[in-house]
Amino acid sequence: MTVESFPRPESPRVRFGAEMRRLREAAELSQTAVATRLGCTQTQISRLEAATRTPSRSDAERLDLLFGTGESRHFTRLREHIVTPGGPVWFRNWVEEIEPNAQVLRSWDPLLIPGLLQTRAYARHIFELEPQITPEEVDQRVEARMQRQRILDGQNPPLILVLIDAGVLHRQVGGPGVMREQLERLLEMRTSPMVSVQVVDPGCLPGMAGPFMIAELPHGQPDAVHADSPVQGHITSDPEYVTSIRRRYETIRLWAYPEHISLKMIEEAEQ
Repeated sequence: MTVESFPRPESPRVRFGAEMRRLREAAELSQTAVATRLGCTQTQISRLEAATRTPSRSDAERLDLLFGTGESRHFTRLREHIVTPGGPVWFRNWVEEIEPNAQVLRSWDPLLIPGLLQTRAYARHIFELEPQITPEEVDQRVEARMQRQRILDGQNPPLILVLIDAGVLHRQVGGPGVMREQLERLLEMRTSPMVSVQVVDPGCLPGMAGPFMIAELPHGQPDAVHADSPVQGHITSDPEYVTSIRRRYETIRLWAYPEHISLKMIEEAEQ
């Protein structure tokens, strides 16, 4: 049996299953009765309650309807902590709806390697240094970041255009071994036609305002922007805001070295 089959007692999936069982028993319903109302099997209900199955969005919404918790979105909110484990709830829409469906993702980061290209060790070291974070939360956030990266291996991955400040290559995150592995990961990305990494001259002051991502979506949907901050990121499709961020991205790009020179800079930093 895998580790997945034994979730930790304090995990979000365990809380979801416990609440499901509590309300089902309070309503004097069997697992079979709940399964009938949700349109699934008794085994699936059993696995949800045992926390060996991750609930879908539909599961959560139907449970809220069944138990009369729709107004508070009780199960929907509990699920949010599962699909974005240890991470901020406000980031859920970006991870679930925007990023996986984007045709193009434009990314700028003046401080760190962007999350979609981070190695597990690099990401872990970043999260371990967060104020007042527990080992459990570190594990959850690392796993969430690795799950995000699955879009790189999908059938229709987005084109990812990454701009990073030159200082990022030399900022020691986790020590020489971690940095060497991370820079090797960046060099491996050059084999993918869907990923472009360019290093930006450190004299680019317009980039100091902070990191952001721009998602270009299909079917005429408006572009979306995610701008980060230490407190809470901001996700919006407001045309005025998106236009402002796109202009900033293009200004920063003017300070970027060509890709072949950028790769040489990464190689030199790795040595």
